[in-house]
Amino acid sequence: MKIAQKYSHLNGEEYLIVHHKNLYEKIKEIITSVNAEDFKTKISKEKRMVGKRLYSPIDLNNEFKRLFRLEGWQESRYSYYITLNRDLMEKSIGLPAKEQKKYLIDHGERDPIFSYNQTDFVKDRVAIEVQFGKYSFVAYDLFVKHMLFYSGGIINLGIEILPTKKMQIEMSSGVAYFEGEVYNVLRHGRNNPPVPLLIMGIEP
Repeated sequence: MKIAQKYSHLNGEEYLIVHHKNLYEKIKEIITSVNAEDFKTKISKEKRMVGKRLYSPIDLNNEFKRLFRLEGWQESRYSYYITLNRDLMEKSIGLPAKEQKKYLIDHGERDPIFSYNQTDFVKDRVAIEVQFGKYSFVAYDLFVKHMLFYSGGIINLGIEILPTKKMQIEMSSGVAYFEGEVYNVLRHGRNNPPVPLLIMGIEP
């Protein structure tokens, strides 16, 4: 596969080039090592394209997972406690989960709610999400997951890998694509979400 398009949000790509050049090169090598045609294994049952062979999101995800694991990328989980008090949230979010709970209780929260997020690939404070899923999954990655890991001090950068529109039209309906998701980010303004990101559009 090839990286057809890139969007650097809050100098995400520039951060990679300066601080993790070798890591960035390895990410690009992994992407280009995947032969998309090997994963055109899904036979459509959708009315508008019954019987057509499509790219399989599950098979593609499994291949990327295998390749990133071989390079030492590991799943990471960030646990936290919920408060609706902005002041308390901002002061507690950087603490370990147990300390968050104690801090919130000490400052008036009776029963803080425990929650967590996890991401498949984290290495050297960089997180990667390979997303061949529905639109809502990508929005959650960009505006919730990467931001939580960033504000929690787990990562310095989030990377989102998506199919381009050219590839997406040969997948099931509803799959998110690079151009649409970058447009959504642009609509929110230059500083939202407040986390450095690199969004990559890939295709065969």
